[in-house]
Amino acid sequence: MMGFLQFGFLPIRIWDILDILIVGFLIYQVYKLLRGSIAFNIFVGVVMLFIVWWLVGVLKMDLLSLLLNQFVSVGVIIILIVFQPEVRRFLLLLGNTTLRQRSKFLMRILDRNLRQDSAKKEIHLNEICSAIDKMSQARWGALLVVAPNPDMIDTISHTGVTLDAAISQQLIESIFNKEGPLHDGAVILSRNRILAAGCILPISDNQQIPKSVGLRHRAGVGITERMNVASFVVSEETGQISYAYEGKLSQNLEIQELKALLSRHFD
Repeated sequence: MMGFLQFGFLPIRIWDILDILIVGFLIYQVYKLLRGSIAFNIFVGVVMLFIVWWLVGVLKMDLLSLLLNQFVSVGVIIILIVFQPEVRRFLLLLGNTTLRQRSKFLMRILDRNLRQDSAKKEIHLNEICSAIDKMSQARWGALLVVAPNPDMIDTISHTGVTLDAAISQQLIESIFNKEGPLHDGAVILSRNRILAAGCILPISDNQQIPKSVGLRHRAGVGITERMNVASFVVSEETGQISYAYEGKLSQNLEIQELKALLSRHFD
């Protein structure tokens, strides 16, 4: 097919432009996914290795090319191993988003007690917000994780104590009471239930997280880097409320902001 644009001897088709735009978009998404983490430096190193391998092949440096070929031949496997958390997070995000859209579409068709579900959701949101607000004022450290699907966070739930209890302000406050045995772990919320308490979360190594925050905030960010969930943190030192999603941390939330964010993630 002849190009619709001609730059000297080089014909350019519309598919060539589309190809460049898609690759550029993918590179930008990879950058957003990895920036601020050690994985980004590793990714740059891998890219540099491939550039050197290509250059060595062009210059016909056979001995060095033979050595680099051993690395490049297993490059895909190495990348999958090194970037396993990022690949897992991307696939979970893609699959979970598709499932949620399909579920919401079916719910609109079937119209299954939407008003009743909305009323229950409002009650649960008020219970959670009231508990977080009270803990913020009392400066009780707290960490809550909201998952759209309990199955996707099953491995994390099993690190704590299984509750499968109805959501209530009193129960959340009792879990994070400083004298309680579960107050240092995370509470997992999903499908209008408190699934587990005292759960252990992965710690983020993102260098862009403020140095002033502690392990509770880093754990809140860490779980959102690996799974498509949201986390809410109450600082024990300042009482400030923070929110983490997709590896990004937002601090010093007001109650109105807290409820809006909870509503976005809470089903």
